[in-house]
Amino acid sequence: MSITKEQILQALGNVEEPDLKKDLVTLNMIQDIQIDGNRVSFSVILTTPACPLKAMIENACRNAVLYFVSKDADIHINMTSQVTTQKNTGVPGVKNIIAVASGKGGVGKSTVAVNLALGLARSGSKVGLIDADVYGPSIPIMFGLEGAKPKASQTADGKTRIEPIEKFGIKLLSIGFFTDPNQPVPWRGPMVSTAVKQLFNDADWGELDYLVVDLPPGTGDIHITITQTFPVTGAVIVTTPQNVALADARKGIGMFLMPAINVPILGIVENMSYFTPAELPENRYYIFGQGGGEKLANQLDVPFLGEIPLVKGISDSGDAGTPIVLDEYSVQSKAFIDLAKRVAQQVSISNAIAAGNSIIVNN
Repeated sequence: MSITKEQILQALGNVEEPDLKKDLVTLNMIQDIQIDGNRVSFSVILTTPACPLKAMIENACRNAVLYFVSKDADIHINMTSQVTTQKNTGVPGVKNIIAVASGKGGVGKSTVAVNLALGLARSGSKVGLIDADVYGPSIPIMFGLEGAKPKASQTADGKTRIEPIEKFGIKLLSIGFFTDPNQPVPWRGPMVSTAVKQLFNDADWGELDYLVVDLPPGTGDIHITITQTFPVTGAVIVTTPQNVALADARKGIGMFLMPAINVPILGIVENMSYFTPAELPENRYYIFGQGGGEKLANQLDVPFLGEIPLVKGISDSGDAGTPIVLDEYSVQSKAFIDLAKRVAQQVSISNAIAAGNSIIVNN
């Protein structure tokens, strides 16, 4: 008996998307079914190229066809992706805006933002990064772009557009590209808000799956300006294990959840979680306390995105303009890659919830 398309769809209807809790067929994630005798091929459209469950889903599809259709089937699966979106972000071509925030300074927020953006890009996503930390922009240093100045171009209608600088596969704009690094920025609230909005509105970002925004620490004008002007997909909160950092992180989460702002929390990441000596790679020393970030996530019922170790190489690589995630063989790089996958996963879940579990692939 020959294999039919209907049999394949029926079999794959038994494979559930683990996060969305619906089967792949209902979610329209199965496309391009081709059958030639016992040879069966089809595509699985994931919601992000950074999907951490990719291998598991592929294996489940293969087993479903072998079990429900034919144990002799020659199965070829194309695992591809179309990053989802839930709404118009207000920035043409940008599908998702991810805010990276912290309740206080000194917790490594910018380091997390930079390596998160690069981790998403390494998975195959199109990524941009905005350094909106007006009073302490660090992106120029962390990308080795001190003194760099973005170019401007004219559109057909005569408008001037800022061209983001491209490096390491992502597009970058920082307020630091437009100010003197040796001088403070004594700007009042309205000036700050106008400058930050220009990084979004006046730049030619092109097509992006994710636009990561490195916010200043605390809860101030810039946070309110961005969240009330641009529909932010979700926020990543960075903390360290100490109680004082956790208390401020709680306040930061509270700000995003205020009715006037209403930005979903994608999760909490605990930076500087533990120290591991190079000569004792299996040892972990929890210098600043243990489990605080995960405990806070559980208390607030938000995802815990993982722990980033306290390693001098992470700060050294940022100071050298080559973020640690670029060192694909390091343990620290893997930690950030795993973080990027979890964040992408939470973006997909948030988008699906907002869309009533129907997948949207166009901005």
